[in-house]
Amino acid sequence: MIYLDNAATTYPKPPAVRAAVDRALARFGANPGRGGYRMSIETAEAVYGARREAALLFGAPGPECVAFPLNCTQALNFVIKGALKPGGHVVVSNLEHNAVMRPLETLRRRGICSYTKAQVFPGDAERTLQSFREALNEKTCLCVCTHMSNVWGTILPVARIAALCHVYGVPVCVDCAQSAGVLPLSIREDGIDFLCAAGHKGLYGPMGTGLLLARDGAALDTVVEGGTGTQSLSLSQPREMPEHLESGTVNVPGIVGLSAGIAFVRKLGPAKIFAHEHALVLRLYRGLQRLPVTLYTGAPEGTLLSWNAPGVLPEEAAAFLSRAGFAVRAGLHCAPCAHEAFGTLPEGCVRVSPGAFTTAQQIDAFLSAVERLCAKKHVSKNQETPLHPKGDMIQ
Repeated sequence: MIYLDNAATTYPKPPAVRAAVDRALARFGANPGRGGYRMSIETAEAVYGARREAALLFGAPGPECVAFPLNCTQALNFVIKGALKPGGHVVVSNLEHNAVMRPLETLRRRGICSYTKAQVFPGDAERTLQSFREALNEKTCLCVCTHMSNVWGTILPVARIAALCHVYGVPVCVDCAQSAGVLPLSIREDGIDFLCAAGHKGLYGPMGTGLLLARDGAALDTVVEGGTGTQSLSLSQPREMPEHLESGTVNVPGIVGLSAGIAFVRKLGPAKIFAHEHALVLRLYRGLQRLPVTLYTGAPEGTLLSWNAPGVLPEEAAAFLSRAGFAVRAGLHCAPCAHEAFGTLPEGCVRVSPGAFTTAQQIDAFLSAVERLCAKKHVSKNQETPLHPKGDMIQ
C-alpha cells in the first residue's frame, strides 16, 4: 500500500515514536503527579519533557502553557466553550472543519452565541483580512480560524488576522491540525492566543493525542473538571495551568510518543518537511493537469491536493485507487463549509496528502493509477506496493 492520507493521520510513524511508546509502557507505568515514589516521579518528568518539547517548537512562554487533550477537536471545544460568554459573537473562516462549526452551531441553537463566516480569498491576504475585519462587531469575543484548510490546502494569514483582532481586543484561536509540524508557528511571533493541534498528524505522534497551547489558559472556563493530583482538598478546579485544562489521568504512552514525534519534527525542521511535501504536491498537481480531472485551486499553497474525476463519484474513485494499492480520502472530510465555498457539495472530492516518508516515485505511480481511472480501465489484481521504496523520501 502507498499511503497518501497523511492529512487524516500520518503513517508510518518514525521508529523513535514507536520505541518511545514501548518504553513508556515498560518504564512509565505509574500515574504522573499522583505519587511520591520513583516511578510516578519519572512518569511526571517524562510528561513534563513532552510539554517542554511542544513549548520549544511553538514558541510558547513555557511548558506550563501546554495541555494534552485527546485530539485537536477536544482542544478546539475547550477553547470555544471555555472562552464564550452568553450573547457573545464569534468570527470564523468559511473553510472551517466541523471541529469548529459543530460546537459553534450547538451553542448558537442554544441561544448562547452567534457567529459570522469570513470569506477566505486564496492567495489574496488583503481581501481575506478585509473579510475578517467586516465580520467583527461589538459583541465579538473570539476569532477561530484554520491555518491550513484540510480540504484545499489554502493557507490563511493567521499572524495578520491575529494582529487585526487584537486591535479590537478579540483573542484568536488557530486550528493547526494540518499545519503543526509543517508550517512555522510561534505563539509569541504570530500573536496566537490559543493554538490547537493534532498530535497524530504533522507531529508524527500516536492517535489519541492533541495539544492546546494557551497564553492564558486560566482565562478559559473549564469544560471538564476532576482529579488533577493538586489542590485535592478544594472542590474547585485549579486555576493553574496545565492542571486547569487537564482532568484525570493523561495518556502517558501517547504523550511520550508525541514527544518523540515533536523531536523528530524539530530535528528536521518544519521548513524542510514543508518543502518536501509541497514539492510532491506540486508534482502531483502538474501531473493531474495533464489528465481529464477537475482541479479546484491553482498551484497548491499547502501540502495536500483535492480533485475529482468527471463522472466518477469521489468514493468510487477512492475505491478504485484502493484496489490499485493507494490509500486516499474521499468525501466531505468533515468540512462541509470548505466544500460549500468551492462548490463541491454534496459529493465532496478526493484528497491526496503526502507525508515526510512519501517519495516522488510513489506520486508518479499514483498518477499512473489516476490515468487508468480516467481511461475507465480496471486492474484485475490488487498489487500491494512497498511503503518505503528506494527514492527521495525526506532525510
